[in-house]
Amino acid sequence: MRGPRLPAWTATLTWKAAVFITVMCCALAALLGVLVHVSVTRQTVGQARDKALDKLEEVSRAYEAGEPLPPGSGLDPQDLPASLRTLALSGRRGTVVADDRGRPTMWAAGPADGRAIAASIDYSQSARTITGLDQAILGSSILAIGATLLVGVFGVTRVTRRLHQTATVARRIGAGDLDARVDDPRTKNPSRPQDEVATVAGALDTMAGTLQNKLLSEQRFTADVAHELRTPLTGLHAAAELLPEGRPAELVRDRVRAMRSLTEDLLEISRLEAGSERVEPDLEQLGPLVERVVRTSGTATDLTVVRDTFVETDKRRLERVLANLLGNAHKHGAPPVELTVDGPVVTVRDHGTGYPAYLLDHGPQRFRTEGGNKGHGLGLTIAVGQAAVLGARLSFGNAPDGGALARLTLPEYVDPDGGPQGPGRPDGQAGTGGTGGTRTPSGGHRTPERFAGGNERT
Repeated sequence: MRGPRLPAWTATLTWKAAVFITVMCCALAALLGVLVHVSVTRQTVGQARDKALDKLEEVSRAYEAGEPLPPGSGLDPQDLPASLRTLALSGRRGTVVADDRGRPTMWAAGPADGRAIAASIDYSQSARTITGLDQAILGSSILAIGATLLVGVFGVTRVTRRLHQTATVARRIGAGDLDARVDDPRTKNPSRPQDEVATVAGALDTMAGTLQNKLLSEQRFTADVAHELRTPLTGLHAAAELLPEGRPAELVRDRVRAMRSLTEDLLEISRLEAGSERVEPDLEQLGPLVERVVRTSGTATDLTVVRDTFVETDKRRLERVLANLLGNAHKHGAPPVELTVDGPVVTVRDHGTGYPAYLLDHGPQRFRTEGGNKGHGLGLTIAVGQAAVLGARLSFGNAPDGGALARLTLPEYVDPDGGPQGPGRPDGQAGTGGTGGTRTPSGGHRTPERFAGGNERT
């Protein structure tokens, strides 16, 4: 059973570096503190022991001379620690630190005519010295750990900030901003020593420049090929129109139209990739616009307007996106094809096998279609590019019960004096447009309408 997950910030390099620095500082401070404590304690205890033994020598000489024993000494004193008494009665000398009436005392004892003669000195000052040393070690360790942690985190933060900048530039390049560069000042001067982060930043800038040159070269090639094909295709189209009527002429004209469509699509893609497309936005009511696209497509499409709204968009580009989505659904999917308008969200769904896995994972790819389907595979690529120009979001998925599902989310027009506009006009008056269906009393819902065979409804 897994334990509780740690917060996301604990996975950052700054947090890990701070923990590492803190642990290492604590370990180093503990080691140095123990070494200093042991060394000073040993020295202090040694000095006190020497003093106690010297006093014991004086007491022993006084006892042998029959002189009175000095204060702090005596034969078999009552407060003498039992372990030291036993040692003295065995004929040996020794010292021990013990409490004497609540005060630390250094005792020294030795044998004297089968009894224990002992001397004591006050050990309070030495004990206070050791205690003060321990407190000083603890306080200085905390200060040293805090200072080291601050300096370490500052140094690591400078590195992580540069790493975050490099990652941000990498994400911008991945999103299509090929002009993004890290421009680390350490990479501009070759004679200046470079750290690992500067090396990564320089490699990323070099890769971005190489990628940009290759993509620009590809875009120029695509545009040049398309431009060069337009002139002979125009002549070929004119020549095909002069052919006598018959099956061969129809085949030639059909192939010429396909080549002209491919050429125009290639030109459009090259303009989209070059970023030269300019939006001409206007306020449009979404329901009638979508109905017009469906009717113009000449396809059998079920249109449902759940909630109509106004969007600020480029009508021509939006119609292009919707026409491509509808064309893809009818060409590669299976009926019924359903188009739904729910506020600023337009969905196109068919009931075929759904989008292939590569498209869901990586998006549409040029000149790639599944199975034996006809077409050059540029329709969805153009739809994605035009949606991006409009500031809309186009996503692809498969419906739970089967079929491909494309969802186009447009920026909804917001009235400066209120919220998003409904199906009426921006001035609040009732609109006369719409899809021609009936509206339920609850407001906003329209009955599905089916368009087939050009402008005729069924």
